[in-house]
Amino acid sequence: MSANLSSPVVAVVGATGAVGVEMIHCLEARNFPLSRLKLLASPRSAGRKLKFRDTEIEVEPLTEASFKGVDISLFSASGAVSRQFAPVAVAQGGIVVDNSSAFRMDPAVPLVVPEINAGEIANHKGIIANPNCAAIISITPLWPVHTRNRIKRLIVATYQAASGAGAAAMEELSESTRAYLEGRDYKNTVLPHPYAFNLFSHNTKIDPVTGYNDEEMKVIAETKKIFADPDIAVSATCVRVPVLRAHSVALTFECERPIAASEVRELMRTAPGVKLVDDWQNNYFPMPKDASGQDDILVGRIRQDLSDPSGRSVTLFTAGDQLLKGAALNAVQIAERLVKVPALA
Repeated sequence: MSANLSSPVVAVVGATGAVGVEMIHCLEARNFPLSRLKLLASPRSAGRKLKFRDTEIEVEPLTEASFKGVDISLFSASGAVSRQFAPVAVAQGGIVVDNSSAFRMDPAVPLVVPEINAGEIANHKGIIANPNCAAIISITPLWPVHTRNRIKRLIVATYQAASGAGAAAMEELSESTRAYLEGRDYKNTVLPHPYAFNLFSHNTKIDPVTGYNDEEMKVIAETKKIFADPDIAVSATCVRVPVLRAHSVALTFECERPIAASEVRELMRTAPGVKLVDDWQNNYFPMPKDASGQDDILVGRIRQDLSDPSGRSVTLFTAGDQLLKGAALNAVQIAERLVKVPALA
């Protein structure tokens, strides 16, 4: 049985989490043409009611029977949940857009940012992977550059918000900040280090050989796959910062031929999914406070890299809502391509 993509039944897996809630909001805000919405979560979240359009939908416990009659499933759960239940959803005739890392580097699974490689969606075998949030916010603005003057080397430094670690981390940042300002002790339980007025290396496992953490390796590997360029050289440093939502990224890239900062700036003016924020006179550039709640990735601080006398390198800064373009919005945009909804601004 194949999926009905003209008026699909859509399920959101992990519906009560930070990204799941945003998926529901995106489906509503973008008037996604679904016939019915199912909300699925762990048994402890079952029974909650979440608003969608003009009604409230009760969250159901996730089981193997949950996917009967579901055409598109948007997964925002752990990799373990995705590995267990995504094949079940596909076996019952549905298509899965998965936000976890479970399938991203599987050669048989498309890894898609619609502004870059939407054509890969047609190659799916039931599962389409949503990329890492830091990778999306880093490389989406770079694609118009790469298609005109290949980027051969990319240096990435991320400033990643609490939202990337979920609703519990956002709550820990809020509560620990409140405690700090009130002079109270606070015991962090979600993240490995005190979060208020602090920053630290991304809280993923460090490879004992390379010294890179898992998040950095995701950015490196996923850039190569999304760009379909295994030879692009990428290095990343990923840092958790005390910001509630919206990641920021400092990027320096080297092209094969000389490229002027002014040329990059003009490409950013018309780049899909990007908004240019590059006001030198007022020292106003991308900030997470402005990116939060926005679909577009903000790009600015575009300047020639003075360390490269060849003129082939440019440095810039981005900020993007990790819960939206970094996760929920990108997944819904993929689903829109499946049902062939015209792209929204």
